[in-house]
Amino acid sequence: MFGLNYVRFDSMNYVMLYQNGNITKEGRGLAFFYWAPNASIVAIPLESNDYQFAFKETTRDYQEVTIQGQITYKVTDPKQLAEILDFTVDSKGRYLKDDPEKIQQRIINQAQTASADIIQKMSIKEALRQLKEIEENIMVQVQNSKTIKMLGLEIMSVNVLAVTPNPEMARALEAQTRESLQKEADQAIYERRNFAVEQERTIRESELNTEIAVEEKQRQIAEKQMQTEVVKQDNEQKLRAMKMTGSIALEEKKQKLIDLRVKNEKKEADVKEYVLTASLRPYRELDWKTLMAINSKGIQAKDNIALAFRELAENADKIGTLNITPDLLDSIMKTAR
Repeated sequence: MFGLNYVRFDSMNYVMLYQNGNITKEGRGLAFFYWAPNASIVAIPLESNDYQFAFKETTRDYQEVTIQGQITYKVTDPKQLAEILDFTVDSKGRYLKDDPEKIQQRIINQAQTASADIIQKMSIKEALRQLKEIEENIMVQVQNSKTIKMLGLEIMSVNVLAVTPNPEMARALEAQTRESLQKEADQAIYERRNFAVEQERTIRESELNTEIAVEEKQRQIAEKQMQTEVVKQDNEQKLRAMKMTGSIALEEKKQKLIDLRVKNEKKEADVKEYVLTASLRPYRELDWKTLMAINSKGIQAKDNIALAFRELAENADKIGTLNITPDLLDSIMKTAR
Protein backbone atom coordinates (compact mmCIF):
# COMPACT_ATOMS: atom_id res chain seq x y z
CA MET A 1 0.00 0.00 0.00
CA PHE A 2 1.23 3.41 -1.03
CA GLY A 3 4.59 1.83 -2.28
CA LEU A 4 5.23 -0.34 0.78
CA ASN A 5 5.41 -3.96 -0.30
CA TYR A 6 6.09 -7.29 1.33
CA VAL A 7 7.92 -10.11 -0.37
CA ARG A 8 9.06 -13.63 0.68
CA PHE A 9 11.49 -16.02 -0.96
CA ASP A 10 12.16 -19.70 -0.35
CA SER A 11 15.47 -21.10 0.90
CA MET A 12 16.75 -21.94 -2.59
CA ASN A 13 17.00 -18.28 -3.56
CA TYR A 14 19.77 -15.92 -2.61
CA VAL A 15 18.13 -12.49 -2.20
CA MET A 16 19.75 -9.04 -2.27
CA LEU A 17 17.74 -5.89 -1.51
CA TYR A 18 19.15 -2.73 -3.11
CA GLN A 19 17.97 0.65 -1.82
CA ASN A 20 19.33 3.78 -3.37
CA GLY A 21 22.02 1.64 -5.04
CA ASN A 22 23.22 0.01 -1.86
CA ILE A 23 22.61 -3.51 -0.54
CA THR A 24 20.61 -3.31 2.64
CA LYS A 25 19.57 -6.97 2.95
CA GLU A 26 20.98 -10.15 1.54
CA GLY A 27 20.79 -13.88 2.27
CA ARG A 28 18.85 -17.03 1.53
CA GLY A 29 15.10 -17.35 1.99
CA LEU A 30 14.49 -13.73 3.15
CA ALA A 31 11.09 -12.20 3.79
CA PHE A 32 10.79 -8.43 4.32
CA PHE A 33 8.94 -5.17 3.69
CA TYR A 34 10.51 -2.71 1.34
CA TRP A 35 9.77 0.72 -0.14
CA ALA A 36 9.23 0.08 -3.83
CA PRO A 37 10.08 3.54 -5.23
CA ASN A 38 13.74 3.35 -4.23
CA ALA A 39 14.30 -0.42 -4.01
CA SER A 40 15.15 -3.25 -6.34
CA ILE A 41 15.35 -6.93 -5.48
CA VAL A 42 17.75 -9.50 -6.98
CA ALA A 43 16.90 -13.19 -6.51
CA ILE A 44 19.37 -15.77 -7.73
CA PRO A 45 18.28 -19.45 -7.68
CA LEU A 46 20.72 -21.73 -5.91
CA GLU A 47 19.25 -25.09 -6.89
CA SER A 48 20.94 -27.23 -9.49
CA ASN A 49 19.71 -27.06 -13.08
CA ASP A 50 19.88 -29.53 -15.97
CA TYR A 51 20.34 -28.43 -19.57
CA GLN A 52 19.95 -30.79 -22.49
CA PHE A 53 22.19 -30.33 -25.52
CA ALA A 54 22.59 -31.79 -28.99
CA PHE A 55 25.52 -30.75 -31.17
CA LYS A 56 26.51 -31.65 -34.70
CA GLU A 57 30.25 -32.06 -35.07
CA THR A 58 32.64 -33.40 -37.69
CA THR A 59 35.15 -36.10 -36.90
CA ARG A 60 38.76 -36.35 -37.98
CA ASP A 61 37.74 -38.39 -41.02
CA TYR A 62 35.14 -35.75 -42.06
CA GLN A 63 32.05 -37.61 -40.89
CA GLU A 64 29.21 -35.76 -39.22
CA VAL A 65 27.98 -37.01 -35.85
CA THR A 66 25.39 -35.77 -33.37
CA ILE A 67 26.33 -35.50 -29.70
CA GLN A 68 23.48 -35.65 -27.21
CA GLY A 69 23.86 -35.11 -23.51
CA GLN A 70 23.05 -33.18 -20.38
CA ILE A 71 24.88 -30.66 -18.19
CA THR A 72 24.06 -30.12 -14.53
CA TYR A 73 25.23 -26.94 -12.80
CA LYS A 74 24.57 -24.76 -9.78
CA VAL A 75 25.43 -21.21 -8.63
CA THR A 76 28.25 -21.08 -6.10
CA ASP A 77 28.88 -17.31 -6.03
CA PRO A 78 25.53 -15.47 -6.39
CA LYS A 79 27.01 -12.02 -5.78
CA GLN A 80 29.51 -12.51 -8.62
CA LEU A 81 26.72 -13.74 -10.91
CA ALA A 82 24.62 -10.71 -9.98
CA GLU A 83 27.46 -8.45 -11.08
CA ILE A 84 27.35 -9.88 -14.62
CA LEU A 85 23.68 -10.74 -15.28
CA ASP A 86 20.48 -9.04 -14.21
CA PHE A 87 18.33 -11.21 -11.88
CA THR A 88 16.06 -8.40 -10.75
CA VAL A 89 12.51 -9.52 -9.87
CA ASP A 90 9.25 -7.67 -9.37
CA SER A 91 7.05 -7.76 -6.30
CA LYS A 92 5.72 -11.15 -7.40
CA GLY A 93 9.20 -12.70 -7.86
CA ARG A 94 9.15 -12.61 -11.68
CA TYR A 95 12.34 -11.77 -13.55
CA LEU A 96 12.21 -8.43 -15.30
CA LYS A 97 14.73 -9.48 -17.98
CA ASP A 98 15.71 -12.72 -19.75
CA ASP A 99 19.28 -12.71 -18.42
CA PRO A 100 18.74 -15.98 -16.45
CA GLU A 101 18.32 -17.72 -19.78
CA LYS A 102 21.72 -16.48 -20.90
CA ILE A 103 23.35 -18.81 -18.37
CA GLN A 104 22.08 -21.82 -20.28
CA GLN A 105 23.30 -20.49 -23.60
CA ARG A 106 26.77 -19.66 -22.29
CA ILE A 107 27.16 -23.10 -20.71
CA ILE A 108 25.95 -24.74 -23.92
CA ASN A 109 28.46 -22.68 -25.92
CA GLN A 110 31.31 -23.81 -23.68
CA ALA A 111 30.17 -27.43 -23.94
CA GLN A 112 29.94 -27.23 -27.72
CA THR A 113 33.43 -25.76 -27.95
CA ALA A 114 34.80 -28.55 -25.76
CA SER A 115 32.97 -31.27 -27.69
CA ALA A 116 34.21 -29.92 -31.03
CA ASP A 117 37.76 -29.94 -29.69
CA ILE A 118 37.62 -33.62 -28.74
CA ILE A 119 35.47 -34.90 -31.65
CA GLN A 120 37.69 -33.36 -34.30
CA LYS A 121 40.61 -35.39 -32.94
CA MET A 122 38.74 -38.68 -33.24
CA SER A 123 37.72 -40.91 -36.09
CA ILE A 124 34.04 -41.74 -36.40
CA LYS A 125 34.56 -45.20 -34.89
CA GLU A 126 36.47 -43.75 -31.95
CA ALA A 127 33.76 -41.14 -31.40
CA LEU A 128 31.06 -43.79 -31.36
CA ARG A 129 32.95 -45.94 -28.86
CA GLN A 130 34.65 -43.47 -26.50
CA LEU A 131 31.67 -41.75 -24.89
CA LYS A 132 33.34 -41.75 -21.49
CA GLU A 133 36.41 -39.98 -22.78
CA ILE A 134 34.27 -37.37 -24.59
CA GLU A 135 32.25 -36.85 -21.44
CA GLU A 136 35.31 -36.37 -19.22
CA ASN A 137 36.93 -34.00 -21.73
CA ILE A 138 33.82 -31.79 -21.94
CA MET A 139 33.53 -31.78 -18.14
CA VAL A 140 37.13 -30.65 -17.64
CA GLN A 141 37.08 -27.96 -20.32
CA VAL A 142 33.73 -26.48 -19.29
CA GLN A 143 34.60 -26.49 -15.59
CA ASN A 144 37.92 -24.75 -16.24
CA SER A 145 36.60 -22.23 -18.75
CA LYS A 146 36.92 -18.52 -17.87
CA THR A 147 33.26 -17.90 -18.64
CA ILE A 148 32.02 -20.42 -16.10
CA LYS A 149 34.40 -19.18 -13.40
CA MET A 150 33.46 -15.58 -14.13
CA LEU A 151 29.76 -16.39 -13.72
CA GLY A 152 30.41 -18.03 -10.34
CA LEU A 153 29.01 -21.36 -11.48
CA GLU A 154 30.01 -24.96 -10.71
CA ILE A 155 29.56 -27.68 -13.31
CA MET A 156 28.36 -30.67 -11.30
CA SER A 157 28.25 -33.23 -14.07
CA VAL A 158 28.35 -33.75 -17.80
CA ASN A 159 26.63 -36.78 -19.30
CA VAL A 160 27.10 -37.72 -22.93
CA LEU A 161 24.08 -39.88 -23.70
CA ALA A 162 24.78 -40.71 -27.34
CA VAL A 163 27.02 -40.03 -30.32
CA THR A 164 25.19 -40.94 -33.53
CA PRO A 165 26.28 -40.70 -37.17
CA ASN A 166 23.97 -39.76 -40.05
CA PRO A 167 21.67 -42.55 -41.34
CA GLU A 168 23.78 -43.39 -44.41
CA MET A 169 26.97 -43.68 -42.35
CA ALA A 170 25.09 -45.64 -39.69
CA ARG A 171 23.98 -48.16 -42.32
CA ALA A 172 27.51 -48.34 -43.73
CA LEU A 173 28.96 -48.86 -40.29
CA GLU A 174 26.31 -51.44 -39.53
CA ALA A 175 27.17 -53.29 -42.73
CA GLN A 176 30.88 -53.04 -41.99
CA THR A 177 30.32 -54.10 -38.41
CA ARG A 178 28.06 -56.90 -39.55
CA GLU A 179 30.71 -58.11 -41.97
CA SER A 180 33.35 -57.77 -39.28
CA LEU A 181 31.19 -59.65 -36.80
CA GLN A 182 30.52 -62.31 -39.42
CA LYS A 183 34.26 -62.64 -40.00
CA GLU A 184 34.81 -62.81 -36.27
CA ALA A 185 32.06 -65.43 -36.04
CA ASP A 186 33.66 -67.40 -38.88
CA GLN A 187 37.03 -67.00 -37.22
CA ALA A 188 35.53 -68.11 -33.93
CA ILE A 189 34.00 -71.17 -35.64
CA TYR A 190 37.34 -71.90 -37.31
CA GLU A 191 39.20 -71.45 -34.04
CA ARG A 192 36.64 -73.59 -32.21
CA ARG A 193 36.92 -76.34 -34.82
CA ASN A 194 40.67 -75.99 -34.87
CA PHE A 195 40.67 -76.12 -31.07
CA ALA A 196 38.47 -79.23 -31.19
CA VAL A 197 40.84 -80.85 -33.70
CA GLU A 198 43.81 -79.80 -31.60
CA GLN A 199 42.14 -81.19 -28.48
CA GLU A 200 41.33 -84.40 -30.34
CA ARG A 201 44.94 -84.63 -31.48
CA THR A 202 46.12 -83.93 -27.95
CA ILE A 203 43.77 -86.57 -26.58
CA ARG A 204 44.89 -89.06 -29.22
CA GLU A 205 48.55 -88.28 -28.51
CA SER A 206 47.84 -88.72 -24.82
CA GLU A 207 46.15 -92.06 -25.51
CA LEU A 208 49.07 -93.17 -27.70
CA ASN A 209 51.56 -92.01 -25.10
CA THR A 210 49.56 -93.93 -22.50
CA GLU A 211 49.56 -97.03 -24.69
CA ILE A 212 53.29 -96.64 -25.30
CA ALA A 213 53.86 -96.21 -21.57
CA VAL A 214 51.71 -99.29 -20.87
CA GLU A 215 53.59 -101.31 -23.50
CA GLU A 216 56.89 -100.09 -22.08
CA LYS A 217 55.76 -101.07 -18.59
CA GLN A 218 54.60 -104.45 -19.83
CA ARG A 219 57.93 -104.93 -21.62
CA GLN A 220 59.78 -103.97 -18.46
CA ILE A 221 57.59 -106.35 -16.46
CA ALA A 222 58.21 -109.15 -19.01
CA GLU A 223 61.95 -108.45 -18.94
CA LYS A 224 61.89 -108.40 -15.17
CA GLN A 225 59.93 -111.65 -15.09
CA MET A 226 62.37 -113.14 -17.59
CA GLN A 227 65.31 -111.97 -15.51
CA THR A 228 63.65 -113.38 -12.42
CA GLU A 229 63.00 -116.68 -14.22
CA VAL A 230 66.60 -116.79 -15.46
CA VAL A 231 67.87 -116.10 -11.96
CA LYS A 232 65.48 -118.72 -10.62
CA GLN A 233 66.59 -121.30 -13.21
CA ASP A 234 70.22 -120.38 -12.58
CA ASN A 235 69.70 -120.75 -8.84
CA GLU A 236 67.90 -124.05 -9.35
CA GLN A 237 70.69 -125.22 -11.66
CA LYS A 238 73.29 -124.15 -9.13
CA LEU A 239 71.28 -125.90 -6.41
CA ARG A 240 71.07 -129.08 -8.50
CA ALA A 241 74.78 -128.79 -9.26
CA MET A 242 75.50 -128.35 -5.57
CA LYS A 243 73.28 -131.35 -4.74
CA MET A 244 74.96 -133.38 -7.50
CA THR A 245 78.38 -132.29 -6.33
CA GLY A 246 77.39 -133.22 -2.81
CA SER A 247 76.00 -136.55 -3.99
CA ILE A 248 79.16 -137.22 -6.02
CA ALA A 249 81.29 -136.27 -3.07
CA LEU A 250 79.16 -138.50 -0.83
CA GLU A 251 79.33 -141.37 -3.31
CA GLU A 252 83.05 -140.86 -3.62
CA LYS A 253 83.36 -140.98 0.11
CA LYS A 254 81.11 -144.07 0.17
CA GLN A 255 83.25 -145.62 -2.57
CA LYS A 256 86.35 -144.81 -0.61
CA LEU A 257 84.69 -146.21 2.49
CA ILE A 258 83.68 -149.39 0.63
CA ASP A 259 87.13 -149.70 -0.88
CA LEU A 260 88.63 -149.18 2.52
CA ARG A 261 86.18 -151.68 4.04
CA VAL A 262 86.90 -154.23 1.27
CA LYS A 263 90.59 -153.61 1.72
CA ASN A 264 90.27 -154.04 5.44
CA GLU A 265 88.11 -157.16 5.07
CA LYS A 266 90.61 -158.52 2.54
CA LYS A 267 93.37 -157.84 4.98
CA GLU A 268 91.35 -159.52 7.70
CA ALA A 269 90.68 -162.50 5.39
CA ASP A 270 94.34 -162.66 4.50
CA VAL A 271 95.18 -162.57 8.15
CA LYS A 272 92.65 -165.31 8.93
CA GLU A 273 93.91 -167.33 5.94
CA TYR A 274 97.47 -166.91 7.12
CA VAL A 275 96.50 -167.86 10.63
CA LEU A 276 94.48 -170.85 9.43
CA THR A 277 97.20 -171.93 7.01
CA ALA A 278 99.78 -171.55 9.68
CA SER A 279 97.56 -173.50 12.09
CA LEU A 280 96.87 -176.34 9.63
CA ARG A 281 100.36 -176.55 8.21
CA PRO A 282 101.45 -179.19 10.76
CA TYR A 283 98.44 -181.34 9.97
CA ARG A 284 98.69 -181.03 6.19
CA GLU A 285 101.31 -183.82 5.91
CA LEU A 286 99.62 -186.18 8.37
CA ASP A 287 97.42 -189.07 7.27
CA TRP A 288 93.78 -188.72 8.05
CA LYS A 289 93.90 -191.89 9.89
CA THR A 290 96.56 -190.44 12.09
CA LEU A 291 94.42 -187.38 12.58
CA MET A 292 91.49 -189.57 13.51
CA ALA A 293 93.57 -191.43 15.91
CA ILE A 294 94.87 -188.21 17.44
CA ASN A 295 91.34 -186.95 17.76
CA SER A 296 89.95 -190.29 18.93
CA LYS A 297 88.34 -188.66 21.92
CA GLY A 298 84.61 -188.69 21.46
CA ILE A 299 84.61 -191.05 18.46
CA GLN A 300 81.71 -193.48 18.57
CA ALA A 301 81.19 -196.91 17.04
CA LYS A 302 79.27 -195.48 14.15
CA ASP A 303 82.19 -193.28 13.36
CA ASN A 304 84.45 -196.27 13.20
CA ILE A 305 81.98 -198.15 11.03
CA ALA A 306 81.91 -195.09 8.72
CA LEU A 307 85.68 -195.13 8.53
CA ALA A 308 85.56 -198.80 7.76
CA PHE A 309 83.13 -198.22 4.96
CA ARG A 310 85.44 -195.49 3.62
CA GLU A 311 88.41 -197.85 3.57
CA LEU A 312 86.27 -200.45 1.85
CA ALA A 313 85.32 -197.86 -0.75
CA GLU A 314 88.93 -196.91 -1.30
CA ASN A 315 89.89 -200.56 -1.78
CA ALA A 316 86.78 -201.60 -3.62
CA ASP A 317 88.83 -202.96 -6.51
CA LYS A 318 90.43 -205.37 -4.16
CA ILE A 319 87.24 -206.74 -2.62
CA GLY A 320 85.56 -209.63 -4.20
CA THR A 321 82.38 -210.05 -2.24
CA LEU A 322 81.04 -207.89 0.60
CA ASN A 323 77.95 -208.77 2.60
CA ILE A 324 76.36 -206.11 4.69
CA THR A 325 73.32 -207.23 6.57
CA PRO A 326 70.24 -205.16 7.01
CA ASP A 327 70.54 -205.46 10.70
CA LEU A 328 73.87 -203.71 10.64
CA LEU A 329 72.52 -200.81 8.54
CA ASP A 330 69.45 -200.59 10.67
CA SER A 331 71.51 -200.34 13.80
CA ILE A 332 73.69 -197.69 12.23
CA MET A 333 70.69 -195.68 11.15
CA LYS A 334 69.09 -195.88 14.57
CA THR A 335 72.24 -194.73 16.15
CA ALA A 336 72.36 -191.78 13.76
CA ARG A 337 68.87 -190.84 14.74
